[in-house]
Amino acid sequence: MNVRTSLPQAFVLTGAFWVIFRNSMYLNEINKRGLAILIVTPVSYRPHVEKARADSQSLVSLISDVAYVDGALDRETSFNPSVIAALQEWCQRYHIIGAFAVGETLVEPTGIFADALDIRSPGLRATRVCRSKYLQRFYLDRYSPVSLVVPPEKRADTLFEDMPYPMIIKPATRHSSSGVISVSNAGQAHQALQEYPTYETLLLEQRIDGQEYSVESLSQNGHVLFSSVTHKVTTDTHSDAFVELAHTVPNQEPINAMLIQAARDVLEDLAFADGIAHSEWRVGRDGKPYLMEIAARTPGDGILPLYQLACGEPLEPTILKIMLGETAHYPEPRRFARQVYLEHRPGMLIDVRIDWPGVKVTWLNDNNTWPDIPAGSPQDAPTLRAIFVHKKRGERLYPLRSSDDRAVAFFIDATSITELDQLETEIKLKITLEIEEYYD
Repeated sequence: MNVRTSLPQAFVLTGAFWVIFRNSMYLNEINKRGLAILIVTPVSYRPHVEKARADSQSLVSLISDVAYVDGALDRETSFNPSVIAALQEWCQRYHIIGAFAVGETLVEPTGIFADALDIRSPGLRATRVCRSKYLQRFYLDRYSPVSLVVPPEKRADTLFEDMPYPMIIKPATRHSSSGVISVSNAGQAHQALQEYPTYETLLLEQRIDGQEYSVESLSQNGHVLFSSVTHKVTTDTHSDAFVELAHTVPNQEPINAMLIQAARDVLEDLAFADGIAHSEWRVGRDGKPYLMEIAARTPGDGILPLYQLACGEPLEPTILKIMLGETAHYPEPRRFARQVYLEHRPGMLIDVRIDWPGVKVTWLNDNNTWPDIPAGSPQDAPTLRAIFVHKKRGERLYPLRSSDDRAVAFFIDATSITELDQLETEIKLKITLEIEEYYD
C-alpha cells in the first residue's frame, strides 16, 4: 500500500490567521468533506490562535494542526523556508490533497509546496509573479504603465529626471496599499526613496489618472469559468495616498468587456491554472486599461460578502471545489451591492451609532469574526445589510494612509446603481462617529 495514501487526508489553508478566521466558511466546507484542516500562519498570530482554539464551541476547534512560520512582509521570499519545513513535517502524518492561500502573506510558498505535492494551485509562475510588483511589470508589460525597478543598491545613482511625472512609488512586496505614495518630480522621488527601509526593492511607475476597477476571475484547469468587474472609489482624488473607500459589484459600464478581456490576457500570460485572481486596473485618459497589480487569492476588504449579496451565493464553496478538482460553477450577478468605508478625522474612537430601523452596529474586534451577511431576494427594496467597525472603542484613529487605517464600513444592495447611490447618501446622514481629540 502507498504509505502516503494510507494517511488521513488533509487540506491546508495559509495566510494571516485573522483573514482565515473571519472567513469561517472555509472551515465548515473542509470539515464537511471529512478532511483534516491544517493552518499555516505567521508566528505573530500564535496567542490569538491558541485563545481561539481553546474555545470548544468555536469553529476554530475544527482545526487539526497549526504551523507558525517566521518571515517579514517587506522581505521577499522570507516565509518560504519556514513554510516548507512545516509541510515536510506534515507530509509524514497527512496525505495533503488540497491547499489555498486565503490571504496575501503566504501566496508564494503555498504555490511552491502545491507544485511539489502535485496539487492544484494557480501555478508557480502565477504565485511568484503575483507576490512581486516589479515582476508583474516584467512579465505583464503589455498592460503596464511606464515603470522603473529600483533595487536597494541603485537608489543613490538612479536617474529619475526623465521619468513621466507624476509617478507612484510602491514597495515591491507589501500589500494593503502600505507605502504607496505619489511624487510630482525627481526631487520628491529622491527624497521619498530615502524614507523606505534600505533593504526594500521599490517600483517607480507612471501614475495613471482614471477610474479604478478590479476584476475577479475564477479559473479551473486553466480556463476562466467566471469573471466580473468591481467599481472602486479611492482617496487619490483628494490625497497622495491610494486607500480604497468603496466597492460596487458588479460594475455597470460599457468598459466591462474590455477589462474582462484584459484580465483574461493577463491570466494567460501567467499560465494561471486553478483558483481565484483579483486584478486591479485603471482606465487611463487614453481609454486603455492599465494593470495596477494582480493577486493570486481572494479579494480583500468586503468584496467577498459583496459577491454573495450580488450573486446570491458565497464564493468560498466554489473556490474550494476548484482547489479540490470538483466540478465548479458560480452564478452571474442578479443584484448590485456596495461596501462603503467612511472617512474620519483623526482622534480617539469613542462610539459609532446608526439611526436606522432593524440595523445594529457590529464591532468586529469585539467578536473576532465577520458575521455572515445573507443575500436577499433579487427584487428586494434597497437595503442596508450591515455596519462593521474595524477598530476598538478607545482606539486611536489616524489619517487614511493605508487600508489598515479605515474604521467603519457598511454594506448595501439594490436593483440598480441609482438606488445604491441614493441609499448611500441617506445612510451617511444617519451614521455618527463619536471621536475625541487625541493628545500624546
